[in-house]
Amino acid sequence: MPFRLLISLGLVCVFLPLHHGAPGPDGTAPDPAHYRERVKAMFYHAYDSYLENAFPYDELRPLTCDGHDTWGSFSLTLIDALDTLLILGNTSEFQRVVEVLQDNVDFDIDVNASVFETNIRVVGGLLSAHLLSKKAGVEVEAGWPCSGPLLRMAEEAARKLLPAFQTPTGMPYGTVNLLHGVNPGETPVTCTAGIGTFIVEFATLSSLTGDPVFEDVARVALMRLWESRSDIGLVGNHIDVLTGKWVAQDAGIGAGVDSYFEYLVKGAILLQDKKLMAMFLEYNKAIRNYTHFDDWYLWVQMYKGTVSMPVFQSLEAYWPGLQSLIGDIDNAMRTFLNYYTVWKQFGGLPEFYNIPQGYTVEKREGYPLRPELIESAMYLYRATGDPTLLELGRDAVESIEKISKVECGFATIKDLRDHKLDNRMESFFLAETVKYLYLLFHPNNFIHNNGSTFDSVMTPHGECILGAGGYIFNTEAHPIDPAALHCCRRLKEEQWEVEDLMREFYSLKESRSRARRKTMRSGPWEPPAEPGTLSSPENHDQPRGKHPAKQRTPLLSCPSQPFTSKLALLGQVFLDSS
Repeated sequence: MPFRLLISLGLVCVFLPLHHGAPGPDGTAPDPAHYRERVKAMFYHAYDSYLENAFPYDELRPLTCDGHDTWGSFSLTLIDALDTLLILGNTSEFQRVVEVLQDNVDFDIDVNASVFETNIRVVGGLLSAHLLSKKAGVEVEAGWPCSGPLLRMAEEAARKLLPAFQTPTGMPYGTVNLLHGVNPGETPVTCTAGIGTFIVEFATLSSLTGDPVFEDVARVALMRLWESRSDIGLVGNHIDVLTGKWVAQDAGIGAGVDSYFEYLVKGAILLQDKKLMAMFLEYNKAIRNYTHFDDWYLWVQMYKGTVSMPVFQSLEAYWPGLQSLIGDIDNAMRTFLNYYTVWKQFGGLPEFYNIPQGYTVEKREGYPLRPELIESAMYLYRATGDPTLLELGRDAVESIEKISKVECGFATIKDLRDHKLDNRMESFFLAETVKYLYLLFHPNNFIHNNGSTFDSVMTPHGECILGAGGYIFNTEAHPIDPAALHCCRRLKEEQWEVEDLMREFYSLKESRSRARRKTMRSGPWEPPAEPGTLSSPENHDQPRGKHPAKQRTPLLSCPSQPFTSKLALLGQVFLDSS
């Protein structure tokens, strides 16, 4: 049945044909098993098209059936899709791709890469796949999960990003050259999310490797951003990382800011960090006081709170899911239903939607198959079981298949008004959109484990419990097992304890040595000390790392990490406001 468009009062309504498994006249909810299979078929149509037409390029161009590099020439779609393969139950392909990535991906290349995108897609994807490897049947090496080829790749990629953090403020540049570091002419203006979205990946990396440098740079950047908020508690959209001055002063929850708030909450949960949660709750008060109107969230001036843009952005649709994580279910559902009405109006979420006019914004009419509304539906369905959320999942499957599906995958929708397509399939379609849809319709997936089952793994540091649930998704939907952060901790803490004892030992010896020298100058001769006491204490007083003897930071209290990116993928919010 072809689409029927009803144009009335300036609104476009999309009526999609109902398939078996969709609600009937009696209002029954969509059949989850039916839509699970539909979603799985969507994944393999896109994934197989990428392998056949685009690999080893980053992403598929579905209209011309070829590929192109977009974020750094990493075979990005393969990395982004890896954990989705396991969630769909395909362990054999997971194992094959792990081998392919080890053989083909090289980060020692002369490429300018987005710090944010490389972190969330590459570092996040590799860390997630590393932690899921044993579950996927990969033969892991001794010492896993504290060692392994994917972990080493993730660490290598993250180290390529560290030069970006070498600024006077500690807030990172948005782009770094993977071979040469930050280019001399690189712009110092970075979006807020580009400074606040590293904690999940970098904290995990520091915990698994024992190297605190990733936590350290991330916490510094996050705190500088927190200290830069306005007197009314809001942050702007872009800041100069050299001076700390705000360049774009529009405050909201959408593009350029979004995952900063997301990572305060997820970082707090992952690390059990009360300070991160307290920071978010303070922001949440200001957001509700100044940007919240009739269950919509507008953009306001960060110092005055006056409305600057009365628009809804598709990237804001993550917010109800985030609200559900802090238990604010009622507000989350009301906002979700507002966003769902926009989906019903167009068969997708336009990048910008003018709330007073009830229509799209010029040059922002597209829908690149983003996951955020589906992500919120998944979280809220886990919290409420409301069948309305399954209906959103059904509508998403029907819309994407009918509007976006082409011979070689699924194409970005360039304009939701006339369904024109663009020649791109973002890697997040396989990493996030399909994954969240599948998990929405698969309540018994291992990702949803409630702790009733788990795996016990023996590591060089002791017994480690994995797979008990509570997975934390990074902003690219790569799940991190929070229990894994404790697996590699004991040995490091014991090392610090030994270092403390050694410092105390040599400090005591130094005191005794001074006492002996004083006695030799003014008192009777004493017999020589026992063998070993003449060793110079200077070589032992200095700690091997930055871990003070009395106030050391546990390896797992990992730092909030900045999310550095220009607005490229974030919607290019302010690029046209010249």
